[in-house]
Amino acid sequence: MRIRRPRLLARLATAAAALSVLAGCTPAAAPPAEPAADDGRPLVAFYGDSYTLGTGASDLSLRWSTQLAELRGWREFNPSVNGLGFINNRRSFADDDLPALIIAQQPDIVIITMGLNDAFSFDRAGTAIEQQIDADFERLTTALPDARFVVVEPFWYRPDRPESHLTVIRWVQEAAERYDLPYIAGASTWIAGAPELMAADGLHPNDEGYALMLRTMDAALAELGL
Repeated sequence: MRIRRPRLLARLATAAAALSVLAGCTPAAAPPAEPAADDGRPLVAFYGDSYTLGTGASDLSLRWSTQLAELRGWREFNPSVNGLGFINNRRSFADDDLPALIIAQQPDIVIITMGLNDAFSFDRAGTAIEQQIDADFERLTTALPDARFVVVEPFWYRPDRPESHLTVIRWVQEAAERYDLPYIAGASTWIAGAPELMAADGLHPNDEGYALMLRTMDAALAELGL
């Protein structure tokens, strides 16, 4: 069926706006990524995008990662980046990328929440995304053999999940299985299609959304024995 041109243009504009916001939003006052001084508490590192960085929260102390670390008595290292994917919006694959920053911290726990933004690069870089997921997992697990890893199903924000996102989810889960890493399924549905849990941009969680993510993540980690 042929789509009429005005409708097609409107859809393209909407998609472009969503991609721009997911890739380009920056919190007003991001806390320093450096963890608190070593005081004997375990150090948790987060490898993620805007949903882990805390974009959309009224204050980044309310993001789920910071709340989780406080709840569990962990120190937090969260260098997550808006719009970042395994390939999407990624400018480095070497000594200054997020895996390198995480490895340098030698964390006790690593929580990987990547993949949402790769749905927007899928058509042009699908093969590269699949390969980079494996490369990142191999690099992190090799460099941090004593760390406890948890891989989280890539988050999502709409009630409908495109085939590109479902494919990225499958690749992430398969990589977790190859490297024998605990996997939290279902995270793409936690806040998807719930406008009351979204910030004014309609793309990122609000404080209530992050609170729900915290509760759900904490319960999932408990089920894994962490």
